[in-house]
Amino acid sequence: MSSLTRATPRRSLPLLAVAIAAVLLAACQKPAEPNAAKAAEAKPIATAPAAAPSADKPATDKPATDTPELRIATIDGKTYDLAEHRGRWVVVNFWATWCAPCIKEMPELSALDTMREHIEVVGLAYEEIELPDMQAFLKEHPVSYPIAILDVTAPPAAFDTPRGLPMTYLIGPDGKVADKFLGPVDAKKIEEAIAKAGGPKPLEAESSETKPAAAKSAEAKPAQATPTA
Repeated sequence: MSSLTRATPRRSLPLLAVAIAAVLLAACQKPAEPNAAKAAEAKPIATAPAAAPSADKPATDKPATDTPELRIATIDGKTYDLAEHRGRWVVVNFWATWCAPCIKEMPELSALDTMREHIEVVGLAYEEIELPDMQAFLKEHPVSYPIAILDVTAPPAAFDTPRGLPMTYLIGPDGKVADKFLGPVDAKKIEEAIAKAGGPKPLEAESSETKPAAAKSAEAKPAQATPTA
C-alpha cells in the first residue's frame, strides 16, 4: 500500500505539467485579442487613402476633368453656372471661414473680380456651415463675387476634393482648366497665370481696363483744386 501511495504523486506530475502548460498558453493568447481588434479597426484607415487616388486623384496635379462643369446655388438664392461664363477667365476658389489664408486672399480676389473685366471669381465654401452664419461672416468680410456653400460629403465631381485650403482653379475662356493652385494666391499669381496661358498680360490689362478710372481721376483734379485756390 505504501508503494502505491508513493507512486501516485509521480504519475500525477506529467498531468500537472500539462495543466500548467495549458494555462500558460491560454495566458499568451489573451493579449493577442486586443491586437487583432486593433488590426481590424485599422483596416478602414489603411484602405481609405488607398481608395482616394482612384476616386479623388489627390496624388496628381491634374483636375478630375480638363473642362469642369459647375452648376450650384449661391447664398443669394441665384444659380451659378460655370458654362455661362465662357469667354472670360474664371477663378474658382475653394475656401472656408476658419481658414486664415483664405480670408487673407479674399480682398485681392474681390478686387480682381471688380477691376478686371476679363476675370471673374466664384467662391466655394468647403465646410459645414449654416446659411445665417455664412451671411454674418460675409458682412464682416464682404466680397464682390458670388459665394456658394458646398456639401462636404458630395463636393463637385468635376473638381478634385481639396487636399487643403485654399485651393484655386483658373478656368480659361474655353472652359478648360488653365492652372491650379494649392495654397494662398494673390492678384499677381492669377494674372501671371493668365498671361502664361495666352491671356492679357498684367500691364496690358491694367492699361486697357483702368483707363476709365484714371480719366475720372484726371477730371476730378480741377474741381478739387478750385476750392484751394
